[in-house]
Amino acid sequence: MDQPKEPRNGKVPFEEDNYTHNIRKNNERLLDRRGFMKTMVGAAGLFAVSTLPWGAIAAQELNGLKQKAYSKLKIADISALQVGDAVEFAYPGEHDSALLVRLGENSYVAYQNACTHLKCPVFWSKEKAELVCPCHHGLFDVKTGAPVAGPPRRPLPEILLSVEKGSIYATGVKRYEA
Repeated sequence: MDQPKEPRNGKVPFEEDNYTHNIRKNNERLLDRRGFMKTMVGAAGLFAVSTLPWGAIAAQELNGLKQKAYSKLKIADISALQVGDAVEFAYPGEHDSALLVRLGENSYVAYQNACTHLKCPVFWSKEKAELVCPCHHGLFDVKTGAPVAGPPRRPLPEILLSVEKGSIYATGVKRYEA
């Protein structure tokens, strides 16, 4: 049995390290602040390394949006669409619902008709000349697709159009710019 050591200057600490003198059990050192910080840094490093592939995929996808090619799709013949009428169609995929509105003799707009709030379908109200989301009473400006009332904050994604030989074609989707 060790004899108690006399303090050198009459004060604590003993000869042993001041930092560890209160550790009495085996492996208790693993639970101190330094051990905790080592564990947290190791976990953060592991998390950062494990997310690198997803970050690379996201960066590749975001950089490729500007060059994304869309197919050309005939929406309707001009003669079949009166001023103020709207036509629903699917673009760019078969499950992406969209809406074409004829605003004037030579003025057309088209938007994806999923509300930017909670993806409810947006409808054309010919009488009020506005795009309406009935779920939360959101309203969009038909000329710009910008929200004018209700909870939506972002505009409807615009579909690029071309008019050729008496028909209206969808040619792409305009990227949303915040």
